[in-house]
Amino acid sequence: MATFLYKLGRFAFRRRGFVALIWVALLAVAGVGAATASQPANDSFSIPGTEAQKAFDLLEQRFPGGNADGATARVVFRAPSGEKMTDPANKAVVTKTVAELKASSPQVASVADPYQTQAVSKDGTTAYILTSYKVNALELKDPAKDGLKEVGDKAEKSGLSVQIGGDALQEMPETGSTEIIGIAISAVVLAITFGSLVAAGLPLLTALIGVGIGISSITALATTLGLSTTTSTLAMMIGLAVGIDYALFIVSRYRAELAEGRDREEAAGRAVGTAGSAVVFAGLTVVIALVGLAVVNIPMLTKMGFAAAGTVVIAVLIAISLIPAVLGFAGKRVFGRKARRRMEERAAAAAASGTDAPEEKPNMGTRWARFVLRRPLMVLLVAVLGLGAAALPAASLELGLPDDGSQPVSSQKRQAYDAISKGFGPGYNGPLMVVVDAKGSDDAKGAAQQIRKTITGLDGVAGVSPAAFNKAGDTATLTVISKYKPSSIDTENLVGDIRDKASGFKSDTGAEVLVTGQTAMNIDISQKLNDALVPYLVLVVGLAFLLLMVVFRSVLVPLKAALGFLLSVVAALGAVVAVFQWGWLADLFGVEETGPIMSMMPIFMIGVVFGLAMDYEVFLVTRMREAYVHGERPGQAVVTGFRHGARVVTAAAVIMISVFAGFIGSSESMIKMIGFGLATAVLFDAFVVRMAIVPAVLALLGKAAWWLPRWLDRALPNVDVEGEGLRKQLEQSPAAQQRDRDSDPDAELTRV
Repeated sequence: MATFLYKLGRFAFRRRGFVALIWVALLAVAGVGAATASQPANDSFSIPGTEAQKAFDLLEQRFPGGNADGATARVVFRAPSGEKMTDPANKAVVTKTVAELKASSPQVASVADPYQTQAVSKDGTTAYILTSYKVNALELKDPAKDGLKEVGDKAEKSGLSVQIGGDALQEMPETGSTEIIGIAISAVVLAITFGSLVAAGLPLLTALIGVGIGISSITALATTLGLSTTTSTLAMMIGLAVGIDYALFIVSRYRAELAEGRDREEAAGRAVGTAGSAVVFAGLTVVIALVGLAVVNIPMLTKMGFAAAGTVVIAVLIAISLIPAVLGFAGKRVFGRKARRRMEERAAAAAASGTDAPEEKPNMGTRWARFVLRRPLMVLLVAVLGLGAAALPAASLELGLPDDGSQPVSSQKRQAYDAISKGFGPGYNGPLMVVVDAKGSDDAKGAAQQIRKTITGLDGVAGVSPAAFNKAGDTATLTVISKYKPSSIDTENLVGDIRDKASGFKSDTGAEVLVTGQTAMNIDISQKLNDALVPYLVLVVGLAFLLLMVVFRSVLVPLKAALGFLLSVVAALGAVVAVFQWGWLADLFGVEETGPIMSMMPIFMIGVVFGLAMDYEVFLVTRMREAYVHGERPGQAVVTGFRHGARVVTAAAVIMISVFAGFIGSSESMIKMIGFGLATAVLFDAFVVRMAIVPAVLALLGKAAWWLPRWLDRALPNVDVEGEGLRKQLEQSPAAQQRDRDSDPDAELTRV
């Protein structure tokens, strides 16, 4: 591995113009593909294997053209103070609006007159028009959305308060200016780390190229693969973070090789051969974690994982090819003026004295590692207890999926949600749909009436509509209104109660009862994610454990890495619960509504954070492994690893935290929660687990940390991540190296 990457790095450095041109061409091709791509024709959301999806499929068969999963919009009217929606003037406005909504778009399937469907509140102050569309929210075209907005604006001019809710106006979440701030912070951190604007700009430039290719490719393939807008958001979030980090490690190692006196081409080759090997394996752990999301068997989540994994692959390829090429253009400017002057002074002093250059003063990483080695048990206890305390709120974790009630108070969706809750009751925002398959019943109507009567008597039911049959008379739907808001545990319990009665309905009436609707679908998604959590964890951690055994030639180091990751993830989940469920510091993070944590959050954090956490493990510990293999004592190897890697890992973590934290500014609660959770997890993992727990455990284990049974050592492939084989090869053929350098006409110009 190291030897191949060494050759690749030198080739990219020598043929830098050609390599750079290839990547620019790829970016242009992807950009053209994205610009000319059409909107996805079908991007429906489905959850195979769930009762809610089974009911949707049944409705598609028995109610052809009924569009069970079609988009909906609720135009909510509130009368001015002292008036009612039943007043003739206000009623005329609503009736006119119904007619205008029907004519607003050919995608409109039906518009329900509130005066005929009893969608007027008991106090007469609120009414709503339910508009259904022939396609789902992701397929709804802009003219239909614009027509809906125009009708709402026109109705509001009459003096009524008008808000539009539902999923018909679903749009791409806005991340806000904080995303730009995250990139700006990354630039500042890179400039401080390298002391050179050129060196700081390289990781940003190459990461943006990688993200540009990745996002453009996703957009270009959206029609073919049915990718949603959320897919691009995740790919951007992950791709930008790892792209900057991977480039940072290559550039840092390149500078270290130059500082040891090697010419630029040789330094580029060695940087890619050593740090590049770590990048490849770190990228593999991220890819494994993201692709592993497929085990959940939710198509949307699978697509998100594969798309983000593709962006990570692009980031790895750029790091090992474009980075050495761009370094060839950078010249001496990869070092700042002060650094270049300091190197020249050290070289002059060494030449004058005839000895090696004096060793630099211990940096912060070295001093911290020595402190941990002196007090490993104390550091370990403090770190574990601290993360344990942060993890305590996770014991109160409640899972669910956000609805319009979690939107910002200023949004139309939230205002419509609140108006319906106040006028009708919270359950009207997420009615349940009960599907009665009466094909096996002798009396379909009698069965539906009995089922309706039983459901009406259940706790938590505010009302049940009369059965609506299809033309064949063998299938009916009942609309069940809960007394509680859609995302509450009480509504989840109600769905469970109805489903518990299903077997009784089957035996008594011969009819099969299924519960569906958006609320039931959300509940089924949560359950499916919970069921997949353990298999996913075993798969991802197991594969990554094997991969890290190959990298580190150790059993205990990968085990420590996995356990430390689990501790940091649980602690991050505790922080998410404290902020988004309990409301601690909610104002600081712009959380306007607390409630259940997004059901995909645990499995999503495990998938993404595990891969990213292993980045730091690989980058930091491979330096330690390299020093140990080269003959240093275990304790000294830890110090060496921190001397070379701590500053860079710290910078990488700060960059990744700032990128993820940028998404906290999103107006979409799901994106906000993901950004906060990932930023917190990286904070805990990088600065507590990798910087404190890792050196403390390695100090306590000593040589045992690098133990590997002989039979396992023979069985595992030797990928030479630390570059030991590469170093021996280079030492054995100095003449070959000299010939390579002499063959380059720019050899003298490429020396530092």
